[in-house]
This record gives sequence, structure tokens and C-alpha cells, in this order.
Amino acid sequence: MTWSPSSWRSKPAKQMPDYPDKDAVRAVEERLASYPPLVFAGEARALKKELARVSEGNGFLLQGGDCAEAFAEHRPDAIRDFFRVFLQMAVVLTYGAAQPVTKVGRIAGQFAKPRSSDVEVKDGIELPSYRGDIVNDIAFTPEGRTPNPERMEMAFRQSAATLNLLRAFAQGGYANLDNVHNWMLGFVQDSPQGHRYRSLADRISESLAFMRACGVEPSTTPQLRSTDLYTSHEALLLGYEEAFTRIDSLTGDYYSTSGHMIWIGDRTRQPDHAHVEYCRGVHNPLGLKCGPSLSTDGLLELIDILNPKNEAGRLTLICRFGADKVLDHLPTLIRAVEREGRKVVWSCDPMHGNTVSLAGYKTRPFDRVLKEVQSFFAVHRAEGTHAGGIHVEMTGTDVTECTGGARAVTADTLSDRYHTHCDPRLNAEQAIELAFLLAENLQAEKRDRTSREAA
Repeated sequence: MTWSPSSWRSKPAKQMPDYPDKDAVRAVEERLASYPPLVFAGEARALKKELARVSEGNGFLLQGGDCAEAFAEHRPDAIRDFFRVFLQMAVVLTYGAAQPVTKVGRIAGQFAKPRSSDVEVKDGIELPSYRGDIVNDIAFTPEGRTPNPERMEMAFRQSAATLNLLRAFAQGGYANLDNVHNWMLGFVQDSPQGHRYRSLADRISESLAFMRACGVEPSTTPQLRSTDLYTSHEALLLGYEEAFTRIDSLTGDYYSTSGHMIWIGDRTRQPDHAHVEYCRGVHNPLGLKCGPSLSTDGLLELIDILNPKNEAGRLTLICRFGADKVLDHLPTLIRAVEREGRKVVWSCDPMHGNTVSLAGYKTRPFDRVLKEVQSFFAVHRAEGTHAGGIHVEMTGTDVTECTGGARAVTADTLSDRYHTHCDPRLNAEQAIELAFLLAENLQAEKRDRTSREAA
């Protein structure tokens, strides 16, 4: 079927805002189409190459960041804190599991959010639901909740500034492994996870000292003094995505230049709808959220649409079932994909299926997050397949949004630092605790694989 960046407009589209001024929308989209790209096709191809390695069982995808970026929270220290916690998680995984880790942030573009209802009611007043800062405002007022297309330009400017700072951190020396001890956040230092991380950092420092004695210096070895960090977001606001769809001058292929990787949400994965139509035509790595309602036939149909050439690294299946539903759904999906020989990355989203209400707040019990991760790895070990990634909503700040953890957040302390605009996020300490659990599971998977090969 013929595809173009605008062919999605002929399809039904869910979760899209109802802008009152359609001419203003077109004017903003035209201006965005004239702006420079946020990322480049060559970077997206590099990410796809890394994800191909993951799909073959030779790496791990670490994907995480904010549930929804906020204009008011755009501060350099917040970006820095996210980056260094992400580095800590990656170091724990790389060193603990002896595998290369592909780092993909939910950042520099994660502004739009799907909602379960188009409207929100407070004190008898009905207004449009908050759909992320790229669409409308969190403030519950008629003016704030009216979708405003000019917010797309603000999202572009914030994404560009965020990317600029992230690239400086990744390539300018901050990611140098010599700084492994300096990545510690103050509020994590005295926690159980801080002590575990410090012990691991000591071992890395000893290894670096040995390598120096052998003549290998971070100053002369790029892999030790810098890192690659890619960006991703849900491709929900299709007019914005279309504006940043460009033809790569080297290959002649279309790429979304709003982020290195984009994904389709569980609410917008209908095979004959607009979001699948748009994503099938761009050559970026794609993610597909897989919830409990997805059948094996439905998954295989979507894989055929989104990755018809069965290209390794093209498609990541992000599974989000809920801690008690993994065993009911994941094994049958894995068996169907394996039977058909489809090349995918299997990733676990342990956040979205475990949301509950407590003391008037949306939260996610950390023990349920860990349970879903454990079940995800257990199923893959039983099926002999690779648990290839994790997809989490997390932050580098000391929030109290998810209950539990080594220094437990409780119902009484949820309100202390509950800052999210949308969904609850893991704080830095919980994120590092999760990284240690992931490393242990990857080690167990490697032992199982070695045993199978020896047999």
C-alpha cells in the first residue's frame, strides 16, 4: 500500500486532541516542518544496529525516563540527575551481567499522554482531560485545558535544549568511567542501594587501575570516556510527528526526526488506524506496547505490518500486563513469535499494569513492579528466549510516588514529594534497586544458556 507522511490522516485516529482552531494547527505544523531535525537518520540506524544485537541475545535495552515531560520542570539539574541515575543503572547492568547496555531515554519528546477518558470532572465542572504539556495545561481551567497548537513549538524548543545538554553530558566527559563514584546522588549515598553501588564502583575503579597499568587509558579509549544515549517517546500526536518526518539524504528513506525511537501505545495499536499507519512508513526503530487484550493473531498481524522484512532491531515488543497476568499472556505470545521466526526485542514495562489508588494518589507498589520483572525473566528462561529489555517511568529526583523500596515509601509519605503531572515514577533509589535485580536475572539467564549449550 502507498505510504506518505500524511497517509495516516485518512485513517481513524484515537487519543488525538480536538483543537478548536484547525487553521492555527496547520500553521504551527507548517512552521515545525521548516525547523531543523531534533535527531538524525544515522543515529537512528546506529540504535537499530544495537537493538539487532539485543534481539540476538547479545545485549540489553535500558529504556526509561519521565511519564510526561513538563514545561515547568525543565531545569538543567533535573536533566543531569536523570542522566547520572541512568548511567548508574547502566553500569550496574553492564558490570553485573557482563553485557553491553543500550541506553534509550524517555526524554526530549515525551510530552503527549493517552487518557482513559476524554473529559475530567471536578466539583461538577467538566473539562477536557490533560493530555500532556504539548497539548494543554495541567491547570483545571477552561483556558488551560483547551488544546493549544502553539504548545507543539514549545515542546520542540524544550526537546532541542534537552538534547543539547544530554549530548554534552554523554560526550563531554561527564560519562567518563573515572567519574563512577561521582555519579552518586546525595540522598542515595546512605541507602542500602548506595552501599551496593559504592562496592560495585570500587571494583570498577580497581579494573580501570589494572587497565591503566596495561596501557589502556580512558583519555585514549572513547568507550571509557563517553557513551551513547538515544531518545524515545510515544508517537501519539501525529501532526507533530508528520512535521518532523524527513527524507534521509543518504538512503532516500523516511525517518521520524523527533526522536531516535518511537513507540505505539496499547490504546492506539489498532492495525487499520492512524498510529500504526504512520509508524509503518518510517525507518526508525519502533516499540509496540503489548497489553493483556492483545491476542497472538493480533500481535503477528501487527508485526507483519510494522516489520514486513523481519529486520532485526526494527521492532521492540514492550510487554505491560500487570504482575499477576504475565504468566497468563506472555508465554503464548513468545511461542507464537518464535514459531513464526520473527526477530524482535522482548522488553518488560512493569509500571503500567500495576497502577493502584492509595490515600487519594495514583501509585505503583514497588513489590509488584519487581514481581512483574521476575515473572518476565522466569518466562523467558522457561521458553529459552532472551529477556531483552526494561521500560520504566523513573526520575533522578527524590520523589515519593511509588510505594515500597528499601527505604519504603508508604501511604503516609506519598504526599511528601508527589510531583508527577501524570503517572507515578520510580525515584533514583528504587531505580538502582531495580537495576541490581535485573543484573541478577541476566546472570541467571546467562547460566541457563551456558548449561543448554553444554548439553
